[in-house]
Amino acid sequence: IPSAGIGRVTLLKLSPNCSSRTKTQRRHATHFTFQPDPVPSQYGPTQKMNLFQSITSALDNTLASDPTAVIFGEDVAFGGVFRCTVGLRDKYGKDRVFNTPLCEQGIVGFGIGVAVAGATAIAEIQFADYIFPAFDQIVNEAAKYRYRSGNLFDCGNLTIRAPWGCVGHGALYHSQSPEAFFAHCPGLKIVIPRGPIQAKGLLLSCIADKNPCIFFEPKILYRAAVEQVPEEPYTIPLSQAEILQEGSDVTLVSWGTQIHVLKEVASMAQEKLGVSCEVIDLQTILPWDIETVCKSVVKTGRLLISHEAPVTGGFAAEISSTVQEECFLNLEAPISRVCGYDTPFPHIFEPFYTPDKWKCFEAIKKMINY
Repeated sequence: IPSAGIGRVTLLKLSPNCSSRTKTQRRHATHFTFQPDPVPSQYGPTQKMNLFQSITSALDNTLASDPTAVIFGEDVAFGGVFRCTVGLRDKYGKDRVFNTPLCEQGIVGFGIGVAVAGATAIAEIQFADYIFPAFDQIVNEAAKYRYRSGNLFDCGNLTIRAPWGCVGHGALYHSQSPEAFFAHCPGLKIVIPRGPIQAKGLLLSCIADKNPCIFFEPKILYRAAVEQVPEEPYTIPLSQAEILQEGSDVTLVSWGTQIHVLKEVASMAQEKLGVSCEVIDLQTILPWDIETVCKSVVKTGRLLISHEAPVTGGFAAEISSTVQEECFLNLEAPISRVCGYDTPFPHIFEPFYTPDKWKCFEAIKKMINY
């Protein structure tokens, strides 16, 4: 398979006289179908928005209601590479929405100072893959600021946004899912939404929360995910998982883009195997909702966890370990992790790397037949 894949790409690049059929061949990397949530009725009028527009709406609401709020990062003044801050500098001024140098350590360090001074700091890291230069500032400064001062000072007003996850063509440096690196660090909150409705509510909760938060945004959903999103501000509780579909045979847990894969898997399992799956969107990675997941596993006796990040040391391992400790006597089969491979994120081989619905479906069959 690999040699065939490489050969086809070489043909497309080097053979201008190839047939029109060959020229129009495309590698369809989208491994899921986005299904919008029901229109929420409890928050007032709604408007059709994709995910990046719902982020813009949340930021707009914040700047309008909080005069201390500032947004900063690489290219945010003209709207950002994904257009999440488009129009905000013109509306609120260059002192509140402004560009920074290309220095992630400086962006987060500046954000910590702004938050300690009492303002609301919203920092953007242009891609989650480039958050690592800021690792020291996040882990050794932001996460520990309250603790080391005995709660005399804190930077709880800091929220760090970053586009996250695979996108179909991002390769090594524009596809990573680094949530597990930060999940090992007490003092942070880590949140990943599955669509526009959750993105706005969870982002506003992060901004309001009095702890530093990292908000990862699934970039493949920026335009692919469209829902009716409330225009007014609203919040969705952090550290509270959401049961999207109730079931009795297998518990499926994920977050972000992968939730849409598991929703398809649940339909496949019901249709092809007669297996009833309970689908849970974790939403908050740290601190995560242990109670909701464990209650579900007690009921179903089986657990599958799936994420795009590499399997070794991924957050699925933490969930698996906790559930094994809490629900050991209820388990009918070993816990299954369907995740990315332990390799750098590939380019042309992304369809092989991604934990797609077929890999998850095979894992369910194995658990049921255990």
